[in-house]
Amino acid sequence: MIREKNLITKVLITILRVAVGWHFLYEGVIKLFNPEWTAYGYLSNTSGFLSGFYQWLAGNPIALNLVDILNVYGLILAGLALFIGLLVRYAALGGFIMLGLYYFAYPPFGASLLWPSGGHLYIVDRNFIEAVIMLFFVFSREKGYGIDAITALSRFGYIKKGVSGGLSGEPGLKTRREVLKNLATLPVLGALGFGIFRLKSRYDIDVLSGATIQIDRAALGELKGELPKGKIGGHSISRLVLGGNLIGGWAHARDLIYVSTLFRAYNTERKIYETLILAEECGINAINIGCSTNALMAKYKRMTGSRIKVISQVAPNMNNGDWFEQINFAVDHGADILQVQGNWCDWLVRDNKLEVIAGMLDRIRSQEYTAGLGAHTVDALICCEENGIIPDYYMQTMHHDNYWSAHPRENRVLFEVDGTKYSDHNRFHDNIFCLFPEKTVEFVNRTRVPVMGFKVLAAGALRPEDGFRWAFENGSDFICVGMFDFQIVNDVNITIDILKNLDNRKRGWFA
Repeated sequence: MIREKNLITKVLITILRVAVGWHFLYEGVIKLFNPEWTAYGYLSNTSGFLSGFYQWLAGNPIALNLVDILNVYGLILAGLALFIGLLVRYAALGGFIMLGLYYFAYPPFGASLLWPSGGHLYIVDRNFIEAVIMLFFVFSREKGYGIDAITALSRFGYIKKGVSGGLSGEPGLKTRREVLKNLATLPVLGALGFGIFRLKSRYDIDVLSGATIQIDRAALGELKGELPKGKIGGHSISRLVLGGNLIGGWAHARDLIYVSTLFRAYNTERKIYETLILAEECGINAINIGCSTNALMAKYKRMTGSRIKVISQVAPNMNNGDWFEQINFAVDHGADILQVQGNWCDWLVRDNKLEVIAGMLDRIRSQEYTAGLGAHTVDALICCEENGIIPDYYMQTMHHDNYWSAHPRENRVLFEVDGTKYSDHNRFHDNIFCLFPEKTVEFVNRTRVPVMGFKVLAAGALRPEDGFRWAFENGSDFICVGMFDFQIVNDVNITIDILKNLDNRKRGWFA
């Protein structure tokens, strides 16, 4: 009975060792197969409390080259040794060190809590678990079946006696069986290795491996400098502000009906937090959101200790007559700046309900908050100005109309943004957001209130190099841009380059 229990224990330990060994070996081999692989992106984007050390490794070519070599061959050698049961204690010790380095690069606590690919884990993640297993093999006398066990049999003379017949034939038979048991992982290794080569020949690099996932984004080490800031009220704001539509799942996609669903599927809560963390590391310190996103932002700030400025759009509840419902909600959830939502400003001006706008701005200021006013149609802001309704800053759609899907100017109608979507290609269909660019530029250049331009890319119709420059040259003090995580570093660099060379801007900076 005891022998059976010992046998089961030994088999289970062998399976555990082989499983972890295969994971190491597989990750190492996949890296080796990919000549473009480097640890640069992994190291330079770390967000843990030791990120400075890892980013130093990424920025030092000699250190990075050494890290790449040790990473690839360390994983292969440790994995192979664990798999076949050779020098298990030393392989486990090496594996423990590597796992520790992986663990603290993106520790599942603090600011990097939501970066690990294994899901929402706190303290204990895959690296932690495998590191504990490595410690077991460092200190445990039982290592399972493997080559180390064969060398132990040889050391004590059992194999020699059995083969020479110094004892009866039976001990030789038993020792041969033991040898075969301890070599059993070799054919398994051969089968799995054959599977890798078949996958490589069919699909080239295994794109699902954690070793080879590479998002096409510039690394933090490629930032060109510090993102300039301006002031709105008492707040210092980066001149590039993160837009909230992509995070909220609102897409202006013309006639592509699946895009909003696609955005929501991509921007899971974890992905949203990853995007926010990356944005902050790149110098973006503000986000402009719809009111419903306030709860998520409050949770993010609690979990990460973030100080990102939350600019919350607010709208009146015209059904129950409570103009201040969303204002109170945003304040309760820790928003920093409040702004009357652009489409509602359009509609209230259109419907001659200016008192609602004035009342909301007064309410925001009575709470000692900076009060903004947004619009899609600049005529709404002009009308408010003429009636003495002046906010602390404007948020206005700002983009030119020299792109394919913009419908003819003669067919554009005041306040049609967010209105009826026509099937006629010569009419509005979620395709243009700054209806009269010249009128917008004229208003922006004469106002002495800070201006934040939004929809500067016409919801993806313009390239950042074009849309960013047009908005800044024509008077915008800030631009608000919806960005996926893989676009952030490049967009920050584009903003820095444009602001360094802005010769055609005529308006002074009012923020």
